[in-house]
Amino acid sequence: MDQIVWTLIGLLAASTFGNLYYLSAKIDGLGSRIDGLGNRIDGLSGRIDSLDDRLTTRIDSLDDRLTTRLDSLAARIDGHLDAHRAG
Repeated sequence: MDQIVWTLIGLLAASTFGNLYYLSAKIDGLGSRIDGLGNRIDGLSGRIDSLDDRLTTRIDSLDDRLTTRLDSLAARIDGHLDAHRAG
């Protein structure tokens, strides 16, 4: 009877250590995947910064064009109102 108990304890210990080793390998694999995802995110950060710079440049250009057009329109309206005041 003692031999059966010790055999079962040995099998239980072996399977427990086997499971720990398996889980350790899985956790290491997940760690490397997470590191890879971190590198991808860092790469995307650079792309996002580049897109932000391009978008900021476009918005500034559109702002300049809109300001010029509004100033021109304001000058035309002022000229038109001055013509009515003088007449």
